[in-house]
Amino acid sequence: MIDLHTHTLFSDGALLPGELARRAKAAGYQALAFTDHVDASNLFLVLENVGRVAAQGAAYFGLDILLGVELTHVPPGLISRLADSARMNGAQLVVVHGETIVEPVEMGTNLAAIEAGVDILAHPGLITPEEAQLAAERGVHLEITTRKGHSLTNGHVAALARRFGAKLVINNDAHAPGDLISRDQRRRVALGAGLSQDEYLQAEANSWALVERGRRKG
Repeated sequence: MIDLHTHTLFSDGALLPGELARRAKAAGYQALAFTDHVDASNLFLVLENVGRVAAQGAAYFGLDILLGVELTHVPPGLISRLADSARMNGAQLVVVHGETIVEPVEMGTNLAAIEAGVDILAHPGLITPEEAQLAAERGVHLEITTRKGHSLTNGHVAALARRFGAKLVINNDAHAPGDLISRDQRRRVALGAGLSQDEYLQAEANSWALVERGRRKG
């Protein structure tokens, strides 16, 4: 299992990065990404501090760890610039906090993230057909999330991803130990969103491909 969307106490998570890694390993995860919420105010602080633990990775924690960020409530006009800055300062994975229907995310965030070519557009809410098509063309992964609230539009995201061939990943958006759900529950969430068994397996394979790509960046 892989979770490419997690939060530590360097943003709004409950755990230190090291404890999150240990609990993920104990829960059966083989890889995860630290993707704390960032904007221009804390981007460098998070990458520097969380990066120290991410760099220890498999050698000490027994699982692959990617250093990432989740650009959160960043004005659409600044997303591309901040994504580039994150990558230049060591981020192996760039996630954008998409237009979930349970938060007042600014309209245009989904499009700006896709145009910026980020790795994952998290919980993109009522993403439009045009945006889903562009995500497919740009190789931006759309997220099926297990997180309460954000998951309300999983079925919509899955349907548009299928229609346009956009790649999917399944993430927990983990903030606390109980968010690191089991393999069976991940599968149930995926199937509940309307994915077939083959589509679920492909989504998991997409996550592994992102891990491999992140390793090369590291």
